[in-house]
Amino acid sequence: MEFEVVAEGLEFPEGPIAMADGSVILTEIKGRRLTRIWPDGRRETVCETGGGPNGAALGPDGAIYITNNGGSFEWLDNNGLTIPGPTPASHQGGSIQRFDLKTGKLETLYEACDGRRLVGPNDLVFDKSGGFWFTDHGCSTPEGRKFGALYYAKPDGSHISRQRDHFVSPNGVGLSPDEKVVYMADTNLGRLWAFDVAEPGRLAPPDGFAPGRVVCNLPGYQLLDSLAVEAGGKVCVATIINGGITAFDPNGTTEHYAFPDLVTTNICFGGPDMRDAWITLSATGKLAKTRWPRPGLKLNFSA
Repeated sequence: MEFEVVAEGLEFPEGPIAMADGSVILTEIKGRRLTRIWPDGRRETVCETGGGPNGAALGPDGAIYITNNGGSFEWLDNNGLTIPGPTPASHQGGSIQRFDLKTGKLETLYEACDGRRLVGPNDLVFDKSGGFWFTDHGCSTPEGRKFGALYYAKPDGSHISRQRDHFVSPNGVGLSPDEKVVYMADTNLGRLWAFDVAEPGRLAPPDGFAPGRVVCNLPGYQLLDSLAVEAGGKVCVATIINGGITAFDPNGTTEHYAFPDLVTTNICFGGPDMRDAWITLSATGKLAKTRWPRPGLKLNFSA
C-alpha cells in the first residue's frame, strides 16, 4: 500500500485523532505528551500529560479524553527501533484524563473503579449517548501479568463500571456501526473479541463460558494493538510483528495491509470521504498517511 510519511522523529506515537482542520492530534507515549501534526509535517505540543498517554478521543464537549497507562513501559532501543519493554517497578497505575483544548486545563477523571486502581488504560471510543468504552491493558510484573479489563465511563466523572474482567492484555476498542457490538483486541493472544451491547454502557450477559464471541485468532506470532472500524463494519486492527493493519470482517475472515514497521500501533480515518487513513508507525517514530480502499466509520464526536 502506497503511503506518505507526514511526520517522523516522534517518541512512540499512538492514539491519532483526525481533526477537521486537516491536522492530526496524537499521543507520544514515550514523550508523555499530546502532539498536533499539521499536513505540512509541522508539529506542536498540545499538552504535557505525564505518565504514558496511550489512546485519545474527542468527547461530546470537544475536549480530548486520554487513556494514560501511567508509564507502564521501560523503553528499549533495538538497533534504532523504540520497543516497549517491561513495566518499571515504580509504576503505580494509570488513569483517564480530560484535556480542554479551549482552556488548556488537564484533569484526571478516573484512577480507580469500585476501589480497585486502574492498571494501564489503553484505548477508548465514545458511543452516541456520550459515554465511552475503554480498555485497561494490565501490565507485566516479575511474577506475571496483572489482568486487564473492559470498562464503560461517563465523561463528567460521575460513573465508571467494569464490564468484563480477567483478560490477558486488552488493547484496541471500537463499536460496530449500529453500536450493538463492542470489539476489543487482545494483544498477546492475537485475538479480536466481540461483545453484544444490551444498552448504552452495559454488555449483554455472556452466552456460555466464554466472556464474548471470538471473531478471529490470528495464526502464528502476531500481536494486536489499537483499532478503528470501517463504515461497512470491518474492524481494522494495528498488527505488531507482522507490521501493518489487519482488517477483520465480522465473519472472521481477514486481509492484511503491510507497513514497514513491526510495531504498527493504530489507525484513524478522516477526510471528506473518510478514506484518508493515518497510521502510527511507532518503533520508527513516524505518522503515515494513505488512501484506504474503503471509507472509515465517522466517529460520533469530532472537531
